[in-house]
Amino acid sequence: MRFCKLAALAVLVPAMAWGQASARFVRGSITAIGGSTVTVQADAGGQQQIAVPDGAKIKRLEPGQKLSEAAAIKLSDLAVGDRVVVQLDPSASTPQAALVVAMKQTDIAQQKEQVLQAWQRGVAGLVKSVDPATGIIVVTTGAGPMTKTVAVNTTKTTALLRYAPNSIAFDNAKPAPIDAINPGDQLRARGSKSADGSQIAADAVVSGTFRNVAGLITQTDPANSTITVKDLISKKPVTVHIAADVQMRRLPERMAQMLAMVLKGNAPGAMVAARGGNGGAPPSGGGQFRGGNGGGGGAQRPGGGGPPDMQRMLSFAPAIKLTDLNKGDAVMLVATQGAADVNAVTLLAGVEPLLEAPEAANLLSGWSMGGGGGEDAAGTP
Repeated sequence: MRFCKLAALAVLVPAMAWGQASARFVRGSITAIGGSTVTVQADAGGQQQIAVPDGAKIKRLEPGQKLSEAAAIKLSDLAVGDRVVVQLDPSASTPQAALVVAMKQTDIAQQKEQVLQAWQRGVAGLVKSVDPATGIIVVTTGAGPMTKTVAVNTTKTTALLRYAPNSIAFDNAKPAPIDAINPGDQLRARGSKSADGSQIAADAVVSGTFRNVAGLITQTDPANSTITVKDLISKKPVTVHIAADVQMRRLPERMAQMLAMVLKGNAPGAMVAARGGNGGAPPSGGGQFRGGNGGGGGAQRPGGGGPPDMQRMLSFAPAIKLTDLNKGDAVMLVATQGAADVNAVTLLAGVEPLLEAPEAANLLSGWSMGGGGGEDAAGTP
């Protein structure tokens, strides 16, 4: 899903100073440079022309550097596309820079990739228990016979963030104490894992409460970017808003059958078949899909032996668009909280066999945090 903003420019301005005097700062991307003036597309909206007088300080921040370590540069060293934080001169009658701190586009891409990889090496899953006294959060990962538990060890220095109730946009995640995390929440932790993968010393954690929905599409409305799904649990219609960046995939029929067999744990041959081998038969009937909040995340499975990595398999399913969905399609999705109106996080179509596998209830949650949310988790300065 989409932590603490470890993006490089987040360290440019101390949080307290930014919060108390945000009007004195402009944060965004340079779109034009002319003479001694730069034009910045501000993150807050709109473009702003800012004069950079000879006396203004200009610094270049490299990935991993502290502001005190940033090297002084000239105005001519800035380039269109650079990310900047500009401290405005409060005594000037028009926007004028007192300090410009910039970072190159290529450096931002490098930093983003490093942070993304760090999150992907972490743990994603469903919160089983929280102990604020010890700082230990127990998370279940995987689904069906591949479910395992991981102890997420937090300390006073661990960055704890919480998604907003109606969003999984990382920019909307806010600091929150450990007791804000509840059993059933989805959680992703980044840090150093133990050799056996049963524990992780977390330096950052992001969590949130989300809803699993499974059912049949009763209506599609591409013009308004929504679908209506009849929830198999509540038997009531749910309007699902699908933004442009929602991760959507469709399982091929054979893959769906194999996943259902693996999740039920009643077909050893399905393990090989689900990884692309031969064997396995179509699944038989089973229990009704059971929904719930949150779900398990897929742990990496080494080598060619052992159970397949469910989340990795989902990531290889063909991507689809809203216009590829039709009335009558069976879907599973993770969404924001809401009884009749939700925002989709991830959506998986072609899931008819999975609706008969109760274990599938936890299948998407780790994928949603490691897939569509992965880029946001990397942070955008």
